[in-house]
Parts: sequence; C-alpha cells; structure tokens
Amino acid sequence: MTALFQRLMNIDRRWLYLLVGLAAVIPILLPLNLPVNVAQSVQDLYDRVESLPAGSVVLASFDYGPSTGPENDPMADAFLRHCLARDLKVLCIALYPLGGVTEGAEELQRAVGPLDPANGVLESTAFPGKFYGRDFVYLGYKDGGQATMRQMGENVHAVFPREYYQAPVTDYELSNQVRGYGDVSFVMSFATGIIGEWWANLVNAQYGTPVAVGCTAVSAPKYFAYYKAGQMFALLPGLKGAAEYEYLVKQKYGQIAEATAADVYNAGKGWDVQSIVYTIITLFIVIGNVGFLLERRQRRS
Repeated sequence: MTALFQRLMNIDRRWLYLLVGLAAVIPILLPLNLPVNVAQSVQDLYDRVESLPAGSVVLASFDYGPSTGPENDPMADAFLRHCLARDLKVLCIALYPLGGVTEGAEELQRAVGPLDPANGVLESTAFPGKFYGRDFVYLGYKDGGQATMRQMGENVHAVFPREYYQAPVTDYELSNQVRGYGDVSFVMSFATGIIGEWWANLVNAQYGTPVAVGCTAVSAPKYFAYYKAGQMFALLPGLKGAAEYEYLVKQKYGQIAEATAADVYNAGKGWDVQSIVYTIITLFIVIGNVGFLLERRQRRS
C-alpha cells in the first residue's frame, strides 16, 4: 500500500493537468446531467416568480462584469427567460460599469434573441409576441452606487432619462410605467462584490422592496447572513445556485430550452465540470496527505 501511494505521489504533474483538462472538456461536449439538489434559497426565488400575477414588473440589475460572467451569466439567462415565460415584465439596469458596457444588453439579447431597437427591431425571436419596451427594456448603466439607488426610490426617470439605446424612457410603455420601487414586485441583483449588499441594506431596509441576489460563490457566505436575516428573500450562490435555478426552470418550461441559443443554459454543464474537477483535486489532496503520513510513519519505524 505504501509503495502504491509513493508511486502516486511521484506521478508526473503533467498527467494531473491532462486529467483535469479532460474533466473540464468532456462534460461540456457530453453533458453528464449530474443530480441537482435544490437549496431553499434558490427555491425561494423560483417560487416568488411563479407566484406573481401576469403583468407584474421586476427590476433586474446587472451588477457584475465579464470576470464573473461564468457564474453570473447563467443565472441571469435562466431568470430572464423564466420571467418572460411567466408573462412578467422585466426592467433591466446596471450599477457596475462593465455590467453596463457589456453584460446587460448582451445577456438580455442572449435570453430574448437579437434586437435592434434603434432601427425598430423590437420583437423577441425566442418569445414571439414579446417586445422591447413593452415586456422588457434595458435602461443601461448609471454610476453613483447607493446614491443612485436612493434617487431611484424617488424618481427613476430622473436617474435614467434615456434607455440604453438613447430613446427617452417615456417613449416605451414599460419604462414609462416604472417611476419608483413601488412599481416593481421585487429587485433581482446579479452581483459581484458589495453591490448586492447595498440593495439589501438600503432598498430593502429603507423602502421595504423585496430583494434577491445572485452572487459569486466566494461572496456567498457573506450574503447568506442577509438571507437568514430576511433582508434578501432569495439567494443564488455562484454556479451551484445558477445550476439549481436553471434545473427548476427547465423542469417546468421545457419549451424554453428548445427555443434557446446554444450558449444559454450553461449552468448545468458548468456545474458538471466543477463537480468532477473538484472531486479529482480533492482525491489527489487526500492521496498526497495519506502518502505523506505513511511515508513519515515508515521513516520513524
């Protein structure tokens, strides 16, 4: 047994790199569809969306950039499509600079299909009969963080006089309708860093608006404190939370998965990759430690 562990400890590291590389590539090409256990914090968001009457408005804020896209993008895709499948209206903004430049418009179009509002291309190809400006709209990025959140509670139009494509917000039915937090059912923040906390400790605490957050895995322990305290009614923790939410949506709305582009619904594949890679890494950590202990015991004897 000691000899076996010794050989494993002396294995060329390039074999480990190859093994991890294969573990990362194979589940993407051949999805494994590993079992998903849905956490209560994820189920809470799904249930809230399911419970809202048709026509309700939700505010989705893209508070992250490309660096955390692999975690935040899949949850945003699934959430947007879930809302539209439920006939909810989605008002999108961004409070993170790179989120406004790249993620907001990109994720919205990934979910609903190509758009060109400036030239009159408003109808969703993924959801025929759904139109930009009436069923979903993107107001773009605004700096200021907490000051912007506070001002939005007083007058959204003062903060966003024009939407992302530079039309006056009053030109579109949905953006004209939303004047403050009282006009939305809840806020959903896809966040990296601290911005999700601001939604909880300012908008929820001061305005009473329900808040949910989809955060990166590294931030999840901190955000769970807000969830447990009731300042967030739901939490999607990292790629794991995205995979669980995606699973719930696909279970009920299979037709959405059929209509989607190839790069939507990536959370399940990503979680397969993470699960296998983490298992391999953990296994070799255990092997290394056991081998070290056996070697030390052999030297002492």
